[in-house]
Amino acid sequence: MAEKTKLWYLENFNLFKGLKEESKMELSRISSMRELAKNEPIYFANEPSKAIFFLKTGRVKIIKYTPDGKENIITLINPGEIFGEMAYLEEGMRTDYAITIEPSVICAINKGDLGEFIIKNPALNLKLIKLIGLKLKSFSERIEDLIFKDAHQRVISFLIRLTDKSGKKVGDQIFVKPFLKHQDIAELTACSRQTVNYILTDLREKNIINFDRKKLIINEPQKLKAYLN
Repeated sequence: MAEKTKLWYLENFNLFKGLKEESKMELSRISSMRELAKNEPIYFANEPSKAIFFLKTGRVKIIKYTPDGKENIITLINPGEIFGEMAYLEEGMRTDYAITIEPSVICAINKGDLGEFIIKNPALNLKLIKLIGLKLKSFSERIEDLIFKDAHQRVISFLIRLTDKSGKKVGDQIFVKPFLKHQDIAELTACSRQTVNYILTDLREKNIINFDRKKLIINEPQKLKAYLN
């Protein structure tokens, strides 16, 4: 991939906005860009945590496996997001797996190189710590959902967070593209696929949402939020 293209990708991450030209060139030098096919692994559990990743295009799932081999989705990574960031906090070994769920372009930076780069550009340290803090807050909210909310509330809470994070407001509606498989939502909300299907279908029949494989549309955002009151 051309250096100019790689640098353009990096400049469009919020983390790296405002860097001086010489810093941008240094960032390009220490980073590598990869194009990955669908269902291609990026890293595995129990391997050394050596790099931090930035997703430019596509989507990535972070998963763990249960002792009986069942896959559990921990979170989904969308374009413009960081993953594998615990490497920056001196995590020794990976504890999860990262796998593409559609063709993706990712950038990887060795954690040692990133640490040296941040020493030269100290403002990045606060930005990165803030990003990690926001991600930990999101995990905490999910745990609270699992403890304190029933299945119906968990699915609706997930839809609200999804639209807050990835939605685009068009008039009175909010669009999210692409939408997720019901099985993915089930794993992210600790529900069965049948329960997710029932809840989403019920919301669609009430015209609060609409959806297909390519998109989710929130027709009545306030009515959706009212289910959690």
